[in-house]
Amino acid sequence: MIQQTLKGFFRKALFVVCFAPLAVMAQEWPNKPITFVVPFPAGGGTDAFARPLAAQLTKQLGKQIVIDNRGGAGGTLGASIAAKAAPDGYTFFMGAAHHAIAPAMYPNLDYDIEKSFIPVAMVANPPQVIVVNPKNVQVKDLKEFIALLKKNPGKFNYASAGNGSSHHLAGEQFKMLTKTFITHIPYRGAGPAMQDLIAGQVDIEFDGLGSSAAQIKNGSIVALAVASQKRAPGFPTIPTAAEAGLVGYEVSTWYGLFAPKGTPQPIVDKMIAEVQKAINTPDMKTIWTNNGSDTPNLSGDAFGKFVNADIKRWAAVAKASGAKLD
Repeated sequence: MIQQTLKGFFRKALFVVCFAPLAVMAQEWPNKPITFVVPFPAGGGTDAFARPLAAQLTKQLGKQIVIDNRGGAGGTLGASIAAKAAPDGYTFFMGAAHHAIAPAMYPNLDYDIEKSFIPVAMVANPPQVIVVNPKNVQVKDLKEFIALLKKNPGKFNYASAGNGSSHHLAGEQFKMLTKTFITHIPYRGAGPAMQDLIAGQVDIEFDGLGSSAAQIKNGSIVALAVASQKRAPGFPTIPTAAEAGLVGYEVSTWYGLFAPKGTPQPIVDKMIAEVQKAINTPDMKTIWTNNGSDTPNLSGDAFGKFVNADIKRWAAVAKASGAKLD
């Protein structure tokens, strides 16, 4: 009896020694600025959600959230930098659908999105949208667009946020489904790609709605369809691809927050709670709607399982479409 009592005492003591410091750490965190590594240049879809989120979390946490844009290699350069950051709760990574595609396109990555990070939460999930420069591509709808492409194989080109990005694979999937040929022009992010689309240097973009929203509204570009099962929040006049005659074309450009592996779980749990609180504030819901996204409710292990399934899905798309680095 005494021996069992002593064992129970030592178990409790061990729990206090091992876990009490983590609890204290979470209570004290944050006590300095936090960095969000955004793996694309400023002005793209990731930025459209990362910056409002950072501003809201700054208010909630009382410490500045700093955006560190690290573009290059289809978003994999920034991911590599974030994966190597100290797991102390002061660096997080704003990943995206691009990072579920990257394993199928980049065979020598020096990080693993499934093993190098802890999934925190999905932040937004706007659909892809097919947008065109109205001077270069003069069509009224998606049906006319596909007919134009079939009559002029190789004449038109499309911009992407980089090799292996969701824009790239969305374009290749579109070509496969429609049996058309469009030349792929990779950029270092959605922001630079959008600038050239507006200027008419490129003709088409298969973009995340978040980075196209403002330009669609001001008429700089024309949206032909969203690649989702239902019309996007804030854009009720843009038909879905299925409604426009292209059944089976569904691509979501999700964005999510990750922590480097080894980040203390109490800090991760606190960030999960703060992100969910942030994206459900009225102001943030309005911003999300204006960017074509609803408010997701997917965090922790459930978000991790979603990412794992998306990796497998995009690997199958890359194989079927024959997509390669340009």
